[in-house]
Formats: sequence, C-alpha cells, structure tokens
Amino acid sequence: MINVEVFSSPGCSKCGHARDVLRSMVEELGGEKISWRDVNILDEMDHAVELGVLSTPSIAIDGELVFSSLPSAKKLRQELETRLAGGEV
Repeated sequence: MINVEVFSSPGCSKCGHARDVLRSMVEELGGEKISWRDVNILDEMDHAVELGVLSTPSIAIDGELVFSSLPSAKKLRQELETRLAGGEV
C-alpha cells in the first residue's frame, strides 16, 4: 500500500486541482493499492514542517516529500506507477 498525502491550505485553488487529479488517478490505478489524505497545513503544521513542506500544494509519498509544488499529471502518474511496480524511486 502506498500512502500519499496532499498538503493544502484553505483557499488554494491549485490544491483543489491536485486533490481532483490524485483522486482520479487512485481510482484508475486501484484504490486498494493507494491510500491518500488531504492534509491542511494549518491543522498539521508540525507534520508539514517535519517533511519540509514550504508551499502548497505539496505531495508526500510514504512519508517522504516527493513534490514540493503541483506536479504534472504525467509526473505524478509515473511516480505512483513506479512505486506500485516496486521500482526504484
């Protein structure tokens, strides 16, 4: 199981887009293989700082900050597919 966290802030339009893209990809790639949650940085500031989140939206996968800004859908898909295949990241 891959654990994905989308770090967002209230009023961030790109954050909403990131959630929509991720939700769609999880459905396509298999919801039973990918767990994701939206992390409001105002509510979980310590966790965001711990991972090095400096802006929103940012995406962490398995406890590691992978994208510090909104990635293209293609890059996000490649990252998820590589991890699902057990490949190197």
